[in-house]
Amino acid sequence: MQIAIPIYDGFTALDAIGPYDVLQQMPEASVVFCAPEERVYRTESGALGVCADSSFDRVRAPEVVVVPGGLGNRRWLDGSNPYTDWLTAVHGTTRFTTSVCTGSLLLAAAGLLEGTDATTHWAAREALAGLGANPVTERVVERGKIITAAGVSSGIDMALHLVELLHGEIAAQAVQLAIEYDPDPPHDTGSAEKAPAELVSFVRTMMQQQDSKVAERLGVG
Repeated sequence: MQIAIPIYDGFTALDAIGPYDVLQQMPEASVVFCAPEERVYRTESGALGVCADSSFDRVRAPEVVVVPGGLGNRRWLDGSNPYTDWLTAVHGTTRFTTSVCTGSLLLAAAGLLEGTDATTHWAAREALAGLGANPVTERVVERGKIITAAGVSSGIDMALHLVELLHGEIAAQAVQLAIEYDPDPPHDTGSAEKAPAELVSFVRTMMQQQDSKVAERLGVG
């Protein structure tokens, strides 16, 4: 089973690596990082590079697609481009087309979420709506063969859900135990719905400032 994770300069590390660490444990799973060109693509901070070992031309019929989010995808949200064109092409034959965080913006830009319930990072819900989707607040949203996950860490939850869909509940439980995924966060502020309004406002402002710096470095609008 081929599982394709398309990456780009300016992707969020855990969006891709979290699902990778879960899904690569499935029997007969072959996880491939792909992109328009076979080279190293760097995360939003630039500190981490991940090699796309296969170009889109070589990944034509993956059974599962996992699209990570990241500020770098903003350059691919308008018009025809290698990422949305590839997603449109492979979606017709996937068993599941999925996203993590703002990876859903790429799915929407490819026309795959028109009028469809989908989730994303809480700070990107308005952007997702602007691309034709119907943003909801659930952590993992399954609509047919499209599954979207909310911000960053939720990609692990989504990937475990995928394991269950593909191999059953026991397999998903086994993988969860293998990676010792037993969240016990020190604070109950992991979503915009749970956090105090002043904290949401502070983090939104902080993220906007960080995003401006990253966008300038990446050359995206």
